[in-house]
Amino acid sequence: MRVKRGSVPIILGLLLIAAALCVAVYNVWENRSAARHSEEAVSVLTGQIPEEPSALPLEDEAASGGEVEIPDHILAPDMEMPVLPMDGMDYIGILELPALDLTLPVISEWSYPALKLAPCRFSGSAYQDDMVIAAHNYRTHFSRLSELPEGSRVTFTDTDGNHFDFEVALKETLPPTAVEEMTSGEWDLTLFTCTYDGRYRFTVRCERLTGE
Repeated sequence: MRVKRGSVPIILGLLLIAAALCVAVYNVWENRSAARHSEEAVSVLTGQIPEEPSALPLEDEAASGGEVEIPDHILAPDMEMPVLPMDGMDYIGILELPALDLTLPVISEWSYPALKLAPCRFSGSAYQDDMVIAAHNYRTHFSRLSELPEGSRVTFTDTDGNHFDFEVALKETLPPTAVEEMTSGEWDLTLFTCTYDGRYRFTVRCERLTGE
């Protein structure tokens, strides 16, 4: 059977529409799967992270002859961040973005499969004030980073129960090749995700809040 010339563009158009629908359905499924995994991981982590952080006693003459307890990471800031294993992944803690009503688990090391599940530590450490966290632009992950107001609060809690409070100081867009600029350690905490076209990295820079 011969196909009329005019039918070819129509058939191609229908195939393209079908392909686009398949991509859209897959993206929705990925978003929902990531949201479900993150919610379950946060629930498990919350149950395992101690309310009081681990600390070592330190003699303090000024404390009336008693002892004060100093968190481990202050005494040894170059220590590895402790992890809690779950479903084949190691988690270093929980990230909270109250302005976006987001509470997310953070995987210790990034990889493309890991990013499909939850935000990941891209580099650095919360203990050395140079941590960089990456996530996909899923609706339930980092797609709304651009909506974070400057001055808003960001909190990270490690698996030992230590809390680190930050304030959004700067938002910028970087090319994917600016790895050194992204991880330079200039900022206490950096969050980033791909823009929707994948050509740039939307980046949020945060400063550590102390003395609160």
